[in-house]
Amino acid sequence: MSDNVIEISGLTRKFGKIIAVDNLSLSVPRGSIYGFLGPNGAGKTTTIRMLLGLIRPDEGHVRLFSYLFDKNRIEILSQVGALVETPSFYPHLTGYENLEITKILIGARLEQVFEPWR
Repeated sequence: MSDNVIEISGLTRKFGKIIAVDNLSLSVPRGSIYGFLGPNGAGKTTTIRMLLGLIRPDEGHVRLFSYLFDKNRIEILSQVGALVETPSFYPHLTGYENLEITKILIGARLEQVFEPWR
């Protein structure tokens, strides 16, 4: 098992003639904190979307928790939480109601969502 929680190799994504991410390789060791910094259009959001399987890379591979993403998607995503761009919630509902919906969507037990605040 690798000491890296994220391993990206040769990641490339194009939108037509525009190259959004070009041959990116990155390793993030367990227990570390990383951030993507750069100007608009640098490929930060596109990279994160590829890490989460929201879009497919044109080339390259993603490993999370030492597993190839394409072959272990469900197992990997059950261990990942992410907010890409703008956090998603229902503005007409209370915070409690939004958490309740999230609990249902992820199949969590009540105490997994609410216990930290009690």
